[in-house]
Amino acid sequence: MITGKYPSLRLRRSRKSDWSRRLVEENNLTPNDFILPVFLIDGNNKKQAIESMPDVYRYSLDKITFIVDRAIKKGLPMIALFPNTQKKKKNYLGTEALNEDNLVCKAIRLIKKKYKNEIGIMCDVALDPYTSHGHDGLIKNNYILNDETNKILIDQSLLQAQMGCDVLAPSDMMDGRIGEIRKSLDKNGFKMTQILSYAVKYASGFYGPFRDAVGSKGLLKGDKKNYQMDFRNSNEALREVALDVKEGADMVMVKPGLPYLDIIRLVKDNFKIPVMAYQVSGEYSLLSNGIKKGTIDDHAILESLISFKRAGANAIVSYYADKLDKILK
Repeated sequence: MITGKYPSLRLRRSRKSDWSRRLVEENNLTPNDFILPVFLIDGNNKKQAIESMPDVYRYSLDKITFIVDRAIKKGLPMIALFPNTQKKKKNYLGTEALNEDNLVCKAIRLIKKKYKNEIGIMCDVALDPYTSHGHDGLIKNNYILNDETNKILIDQSLLQAQMGCDVLAPSDMMDGRIGEIRKSLDKNGFKMTQILSYAVKYASGFYGPFRDAVGSKGLLKGDKKNYQMDFRNSNEALREVALDVKEGADMVMVKPGLPYLDIIRLVKDNFKIPVMAYQVSGEYSLLSNGIKKGTIDDHAILESLISFKRAGANAIVSYYADKLDKILK
């Protein structure tokens, strides 16, 4: 027999019924909270499975309208374009990034022509999809050159803006590139083109399936630790964000997501700026493969996504974005 006295407040009272739990819930998800990554590939009538990412595909440009139609129907505010560049088009300098007929540029023109402003387009600004060595910038003596890389990133950003990109997303982690890109955009009449800076991008072990998806797997020479952040550091993340905000970033990204929820909260509390989280390919694959094997329940997807909102993220880049109707149900 339990003889101890209970407190007058029982927190379980508000958990007793579904309606009561819904009434007091602190965080929720809607399609407005998501950005859908889309992988592009050359050719026609292609929907190519990505072995390391269950239920994620690369699409040829003639299949893109199917993806955009679905994204709009599901209420997603933005898609993010990532190219799988043919190996023969890659070189040491990543010059394909500046080709106005590369996969990303052609996709932007196609989407804008058909959909106008029905959905936003976010474009990656970095050289790794285009370089034969798999790095985000120019390389010399195994070191990524900062200022020389920035000159190319400025031209890449301006080209994408000219094609109609709404949100430029520099993911390269070069110092000073946000300010230089902002100046170039303003000077050339693109004052309203937004910049989502990957201000806090860690040198992570969770990127493997993405590199497979964009075709840089096996090409990377060395690692990216001399320009991406050390996962042991958190104060450094605040310094990175402070610099990019000062240089003109409209939004910032924290990448990866789940291992860095503390960083998302830290950035949000200190800057009150829109903060995006990237639920990266490794996180997605771990969850999806675990569900397929039955080692975790599919409810874990919703649980992980809610954690981003609880940490303070305004939106989430996620490969689950086009599956939300099933997840949120």
